[in-house]
Amino acid sequence: MKSIRMTFDHFGSPDVVTAGEEEQSSPGLGEVQVGVRAIAVNPMDWNVVAGYLEPYFPLQLPAVPGCEAAGTVTAVGPDVTGFDVGDEVIWNGIAGGYRAVANLPAAQLTRKPAGIDFEQAACMAIAGGAAYSALVQLGIEVGDTVLIHGAAGGVGSASVQIARDLGARVIGTASEQNHDYLRGLGAEPVAYGEGLVERVRSLGSITAVVDTFGGEETTAATVELLGGHGNAVTTVPGKESNAAGIAPVRLLDGRATEAARLAANGKLRFDIQERIPLTEAARALGLSRAGHVRGKLVLIP
Repeated sequence: MKSIRMTFDHFGSPDVVTAGEEEQSSPGLGEVQVGVRAIAVNPMDWNVVAGYLEPYFPLQLPAVPGCEAAGTVTAVGPDVTGFDVGDEVIWNGIAGGYRAVANLPAAQLTRKPAGIDFEQAACMAIAGGAAYSALVQLGIEVGDTVLIHGAAGGVGSASVQIARDLGARVIGTASEQNHDYLRGLGAEPVAYGEGLVERVRSLGSITAVVDTFGGEETTAATVELLGGHGNAVTTVPGKESNAAGIAPVRLLDGRATEAARLAANGKLRFDIQERIPLTEAARALGLSRAGHVRGKLVLIP
């Protein structure tokens, strides 16, 4: 039996990713076969395709992008315990997810709660897991005021919801077209750009920052607003944040499980900006690379 997969045989822009078919083999040792129902698109995917992560995660070309998905177990490898055919699961890895059917390491799977659908589940490991890890690392609790840079994106919107669930007040930076969306999540929106520090200060003092945007401008604003007091973490570490002493997020074990639990309890939900056929993965990667996605993009096999 053959199934669809998206591959690239050289590094480059999103349009190097093309559709093809692969003969579906049985899962090997330590693997579980999953019929994929939804695949979340992440910035990591186009970075992998561009070759930017090759020094850290070398791939054998041709390769398949995609680092998180959700689906149903269709077969189990000979030595795998803990998963059965019919189980609904969430997967998170480095690459290999842009497939209709995938043989995946059992160690990379998390059980999907019954209370969330596959599209939401596919978004939990990366965006939900990073947001959960960031807020735990900061020790957010009742009485904190958290500034979230890039609050309308996947990690940002998850951070807003989780911080609110922890009892914190949230201020979120976003383009003005997303301000009503942030208000609906319980955040107080501010526009980024010139005058950001003054706009945030007009709302009061902050005790912590989650930076999901990165770069010189947001790093400088973070340092100025905290004034040496409070905590900050970034999900997009770079030379600016490193020089400023802003800690990168430490991804916690069990983060996908915790994010999924919050979602099943109605505490976390992603806005799906667009559902895109798997065969149009190149277009989805282009949208992600261009930035300003509200919530998440999801590929449907």
